[in-house]
Amino acid sequence: MCTIGETELLDHDLIGLPDVPPKPASRQGRVSLWTYFRQFKKDILSSQPAHLYRAWMAEMRTPFFRSYLCNDPALVDLVLKQRAQDFPKSERIRVGLKPLLGESVFISNGETWARQRRIIDPAFEGGRIRKVFPSMWDSGVAAVQRLKPLADGSPVEIEAQASHLAMDVIFRTLFSVPIEHEVANAAFEAFRQHQAAQPVANVAAILPLPQWFPRFHSRETKETARRIRALIGQLTQQRARDIADGTAPDDLATKIMTTPDPETGKVFETEEMIDQVAIFFLAGHETSAAALAWALYLLARYPEWQNKLAAEALETMEPEKIYFSTLSKLRHSRSVFREAMRLYPPVPMYVREAACPEQFRGREVKRGSQVILSPWHLHRHERLWERPDEFDPGRFDTPNGKECMRSAYIPFSAGPRVCPGSAFAMAEGVLLLSMLVRAYRFELVEGDTPIPAAQLTVRSANGIRLRLTRRAEKINKESGT
Repeated sequence: MCTIGETELLDHDLIGLPDVPPKPASRQGRVSLWTYFRQFKKDILSSQPAHLYRAWMAEMRTPFFRSYLCNDPALVDLVLKQRAQDFPKSERIRVGLKPLLGESVFISNGETWARQRRIIDPAFEGGRIRKVFPSMWDSGVAAVQRLKPLADGSPVEIEAQASHLAMDVIFRTLFSVPIEHEVANAAFEAFRQHQAAQPVANVAAILPLPQWFPRFHSRETKETARRIRALIGQLTQQRARDIADGTAPDDLATKIMTTPDPETGKVFETEEMIDQVAIFFLAGHETSAAALAWALYLLARYPEWQNKLAAEALETMEPEKIYFSTLSKLRHSRSVFREAMRLYPPVPMYVREAACPEQFRGREVKRGSQVILSPWHLHRHERLWERPDEFDPGRFDTPNGKECMRSAYIPFSAGPRVCPGSAFAMAEGVLLLSMLVRAYRFELVEGDTPIPAAQLTVRSANGIRLRLTRRAEKINKESGT
C-alpha cells in the first residue's frame, strides 16, 4: 500500500495563541493514499505534513504518479516564469473544474490559452481599471448600506457578506448590473450550490485513466454547472445584441467581447465567452471574497491596525464620491491586504505537469509528474520569512520583506500565467477594505476563532463571525480611536 510521508515534526499548534493568527494543525504520521485522498478532499491544508514549512522540495510517490512540491524560489521561478511552457496546467486538476469552466483561460493550455490571453489581457490594463473603478465604488456604497441593520454589535457572518460584495463587484464591472438583478441573483445562488457540490479533488484526478475515459461528476455538480452556464449565457447573448445595436455599456464584458485576437482577427464565440465569464465569477469572486473576509478578521484581531486604516480612510476618502487617485493614498490598507493574502493566500496551491523530463535539486523528475507550487507554504516558509506566522503589514517595508515579495510571494501566481485580473483585485480589495472600515468598527466574537481550511480557496471551516458597530465620523489621531 502506498503511504504518504511522515512529518518531521508537528507544526507550532498556533491555534489559540494570542499573538498569532489561526493556522490549521498539520497532518501527523504516515497515512495510506486513500486516507490522504479523503483528508485532501476535506481540507488541502491540514492534509499536509508540517515539514513543508521548512522543506525546499518534497516528493510524494503513489502507484499512479509522482508529485513534487517546490518551495525553492529558484524552482518557483523556473516553473512559473523561465519555462512556463514546459509546465502546463495539470489535467488532474482540470478534471474537477471542467463541468463549469469548459476551456476557460484558468485551465486551458497551449495555443488555446495563448489566444484567450491575447483577447482578455487588454480588458485589465491600467486604463480599463480606472474606467470600472466607479462600479467598484458603487458596490462598496451598497455594501455599507446593506450592513447598517447588522451593525448593532451582534455577530455577523463576514464570509457571507464578503461573498455577496465580491459577486456584486463582478456583476457591476462585467455586465453593469447589480447583484439584485434577477439573473445575477440567480447565478449567485447557483454558484453557492456548485461550490458545495464540487470539490477540487476528484477520483478521476488520482486514477491513471486514459483521456477518452469519461470523467464522473455528481448529479448536483453537473446540474448546478448547467444552470450557471445557462444564466451566464443569457447575459452574454443579451450583451451581444446590445453590441450589435450600439447600445452596450463600456464595461469589461463589452471590451472582451469586442476585442479581436491580434493574430487571427477573431473574437470570442458565445460558448467561449461563457467559459471566460464562468472563471471571472469563480476566480474573481471566490478569491476576492476570501481575501476580504480574512483581512477584516485580521483587522478585528489587531485593532491598532484597524484604527490606522480607519484614520487613513477618513482623511483621504470623501463621503459621497471617490477619485481613482485616492487608491495611491491608501497605503495602510494596501499593506494590510497584502499581508492578509500572505497569511491566507486565496488559492493555496497551483498544480502544473512536467511536459518533459526534468531535474529538480538533483532528483530526476519524469515526464507527466505533478509539480506543485504552494503559496500557502511558500508564504509561511520558515527559512525565507522573518516571523512567518505573525501578522505584520509593515514587513513589506523591511529588507527581508522586500526580498520575499520578489521571490516568495505569489498570491496571483507569476510569469505568463499570472492572474490577468491581479491589478483589478488589488484595487478592489484595498478600496473595499477602506470603505468598510471607514464606516464600521469590526470586533472579534469571544471564543469564536475561525479555522482555515481549503478546497479551491482558503476559507474558514467554521465561518468568520465578527461584531459590527457604527464608527464615528472622526477619529482622534493621537489615541487612534
